[in-house]
Formats: sequence, structure tokens, C-alpha cells
Amino acid sequence: MQHSQNEAFERAFEQRAPKRHVKGTHRTVGPAETLARARQVAPSMGITRIANVTGLDVVGIPVTMVVRPNARSLSVSQGKSLDLDAAKASGIMESIELHHAENVERPLRFCTAEELRREHSVADLAALSRPSNSIFHDDLPMLWIEGFDLVDRRSTWVPYEMVSLNWRLPLPPGHGSFTSSSNGLASGNTLLEATSHAICELVERDATALSYASGVPATIIDLATIDDPDCRTALEMYEAAGFEVFVFDITSDVGVPAFSCIVVDPAQGHVVDYRRAGGDGCHLDRNIALLRALTEAAQSRLTMIAGSRDDLARRAYQPGADVGRRLEHEGRTRANGDFRAVETLATDDLRDDVVRLLAMLRKAGLEHVIAFDLSRPDLPFSVVRAIVPGLEGMRTAPNYRPGARAQRAMRSAPA
Repeated sequence: MQHSQNEAFERAFEQRAPKRHVKGTHRTVGPAETLARARQVAPSMGITRIANVTGLDVVGIPVTMVVRPNARSLSVSQGKSLDLDAAKASGIMESIELHHAENVERPLRFCTAEELRREHSVADLAALSRPSNSIFHDDLPMLWIEGFDLVDRRSTWVPYEMVSLNWRLPLPPGHGSFTSSSNGLASGNTLLEATSHAICELVERDATALSYASGVPATIIDLATIDDPDCRTALEMYEAAGFEVFVFDITSDVGVPAFSCIVVDPAQGHVVDYRRAGGDGCHLDRNIALLRALTEAAQSRLTMIAGSRDDLARRAYQPGADVGRRLEHEGRTRANGDFRAVETLATDDLRDDVVRLLAMLRKAGLEHVIAFDLSRPDLPFSVVRAIVPGLEGMRTAPNYRPGARAQRAMRSAPA
């Protein structure tokens, strides 16, 4: 099984993977065809409903909700795009990747880290994301899973809880040592398509954590400089609904374009006590990165309005924190960044994109990218989990503990 996983990644890098759809996302297959394929296999993964929830808000950016009642993690997934078919495809593919992470079909080892190191290559555990209440120590027996390092091209073992999303009780011995989240989990029509999206998500979450740790981002984008037609459409939809939009360039030292945005409902009457919503996006193409942030903000609002996510706590509906208020103020007073100055680095081939991402990570001192092929041979999609030791985890995850990169950012933050 592991041998075939390694071979699958090796074969993927030997072949070109030209992009055949580049509107709103970069894929080998367009959203309508992806959606049609996904609908055929959805029942086998417990998907019972794809709902268009766009009309619950006033913005109009298409947002969907996909339901898996018997999920082992989150039973509700979401999708967003400027096109309804693309939003449906986005939501159902997220649900599909969660299903795969909940049902990992790979050999595991149960042992201590010290025992595993005697026989195998193990990831740098000190560089992996851990919760603040981690129970880990080298002599703690726990489950491990073998991945493939895309840089060194060799097998590397990591803690199983960083790959699996099977949160059924009782949890395995040793669970609670490392961060368990969907960060770095992605699906696609091909292995490299999924890999590219997984890596970009990891870079995005790292960039948002660093931006938060260092204070207000250095560059706030002047919306008048945004020249991409799709991004302009999203901005016009917010404007027509009476919203203010602020865009922040949060691109990190990795260099992959990343943006964060907040949208502000001045009336506040559309959603009680939920004046601001945010979104983030990261992609080698600056236009795709920004569009993801803009559409995710619309999705964030509808997440709160629909209230159907399993992980929504009551405190999420409390009035906005000072951070959002400060960003709003900063956005009004110094939005002078030129969007066109952000370099687009995407190629016309997904293999070349992944190779470029690996090179950019290495240049930033991140030497390893460990990937796991979670795909099932009976399904027409690929699902990949990626882990980059050293990148920050999800800042919003429960018990998030800042890693070395975030700690450095905090030390350099202005007083």
C-alpha cells in the first residue's frame, strides 16, 4: 500500500498536468464536470444534500452547504464561488475530502517516537503543530502513519492524528499530542491538483497566523488598483449590498500571494451582532488568491446566518473583537497598496506549480513537504493531506500554540 503511494507521487511528477480551467480556480476539469462526477459517487460517502444558501444573506455571492449526517468530524461542509455550479463543486469536494480523512485506509504503527526512529525516518516533531495542552513526550505510545516527502522523495512517518479526522470516541491512545485539523487537506481531479491546493492552504494558514502575530499587515490594498474582472465583480456585489471591503496583503516570506479581507455591514441589521466577516486566500495566481478571500468572507457570513456548522459555539455570535475594529480603522486610513504590484507566479501546468511551491518553501527554510495519498481507487478523485514541518498551524484552532515562526513575528511586532 505504502509502496504504491510513493509510486503514485513519483509518477505524477513525471507527467505534465496542463490546466484546462482557469476561471476562479485552476483545475484540469471544469466545475460543471467535476460536480457531475461528484454527484454520482456522493451517496457512497454519506452525502445527502447540497443546499444553495446564498439567499439567506444580501450579498449574492453563491455559497452552498453540503450535508453528511453520519460524518465522523464535521457533518456540514461549505463551498463558494462566483458561479453556482462552482460553489456546489467546491462544497461537495470539501465534503469528499473530509470523508477520506475520516476513513484513512493505510497501515499504521503503534509505538513510541523513540522506537519508531530506530527503524524509520520520522518528521521533525519539534517543528509540527501542537496544542498548548499537548500530552506528547518521546516515550508516549501512539499511532503513526507513513507519508512521502515530496522534497527528499523518501518515506517519512508522522503522528496519525495529524492526518486522520476520525474523531469518534474513544480516541486512540496518545491522541491530543499534535494538532488535529483539516488544514492541508485537499481534493482534486488529479493527485497534483489536490497537492497544489493542499500546500497553498498550509501557506495561507501560516500567513494568517504570522500576520496576526505581527500586528496590522504592512500593505493595505487600494481597491481601485484591483483589475481582475472576477475580483471586481465580487467587490461590486459587496458595494451593491452596502458593504465596505478592506483587503490586506498578508504574503509571507514564502512568497506565495496571500490576502485577507474583512467585509463590514454598516447597517449591522442583516445579522445581529455580526458586523464584520473575514476571508483569506492563497494561490500562485494573485487573482485567484484574492477571489478566494473575497468569496470566503461571504461564506463566513452565511456560516453564521445558517448556524448549521457543528463547530459553531455561542461565543462566535458575540460582538466583534478589537482586532476587527482596528483593521477596519486601518483600512480606512491607509489603503495605499497596489494590487498589481503583487507578482503572479502561476504556470499553465499543475506539476510546474507544485515544483515551484516546493522551491519557494525551501527558499524560506522549510525543507520538507510530507504528502499522503488518501485517494480511493474506486472514486474518480484524488485526496491529499500535506504537512509542512515548521509552518504555523490554524490560529483559530482550539488550544493553538504559536510555533517558532509566529513567536519570531511577535518579537518583531511594533510596540
